[in-house]
Amino acid sequence: MRIDILTVLPDLLESPLNHSIVKRARGKKLVEINVINLHDFTKDKYRSVDDYAYGGGAGMVLMIEPVFSAIEKLKREREYDEIIYTTPDGKKFTQRLANKLSLKNNIIILAGHYKGIDQRIRDQLVTMELSIGDFVLSGGELPAAIITDAIVRLLPGAISDEQSALSDSFQDDLLAPPVYTRPSEFHGWKVPEILLSGNAGEIEKWRHEQSLERTRKMRPDLAQEE
Repeated sequence: MRIDILTVLPDLLESPLNHSIVKRARGKKLVEINVINLHDFTKDKYRSVDDYAYGGGAGMVLMIEPVFSAIEKLKREREYDEIIYTTPDGKKFTQRLANKLSLKNNIIILAGHYKGIDQRIRDQLVTMELSIGDFVLSGGELPAAIITDAIVRLLPGAISDEQSALSDSFQDDLLAPPVYTRPSEFHGWKVPEILLSGNAGEIEKWRHEQSLERTRKMRPDLAQEE
C-alpha cells in the first residue's frame, strides 16, 4: 500500500508517522507513506499557497493551482483508488471505513487547512471527504495522521497478533469488552472469576455479553444500528 499525504505543514506529521505500529509497518515495507509539501508546488516567489476568498470574508483559502499540480504529478506516476480530503464537514470516519480503505493500493490524503481548499478541487478531484468528529482543528494534518494510523494497523503483518485488530472496538459495531491483567487482586479489586476459569467458550460468551452491555450503555447509537 502507498499513502501520499499533501500538506502545508509536513513537519507536523513527522512524529505520528514515525513511531509504534506505523513505523514498524513502514520498516517491513507493508506501506509506503510520503508526506508532500504543497509549498513545493506553488509558482509564487514567496512560496505562498493561500489567498483571500472571492466575495470577501474572514480567513484564507488554499489555492487551486498548487493542490492541482501536486495531485496531477502523483496521478501521472500511478493510479489512485481514493483521493481523500480531511474536512470538518466530511463524512464521519469510522472503523468500517478504515477496514475498506485498508484494502486499497494507493491513496492520496489532502490535509485541509485555513478556511479550506478551493471548491473546484473538491468538485473535480476529491473522491472522498472525511471528518474525525464534529469539531474544528487548526488543520487537517492530525486527522490525516489518525486516518493513516487506523488504516495501517489493519494491514496483514502490521500487528504481530492480527487477532488483536479484529477484536478492537467498532469492528462489529460494538465496543470492546473490559480487559484485565495481573495481579488478579489489587487493593481488594478483583478480576472477574470467569476470566480466571480457563473455560474459553464461557470467556468468549462473557466478553460478547460485556460488549453488548457496554455498547448499549455508552454508545446507544451503535446499539440501535446493531
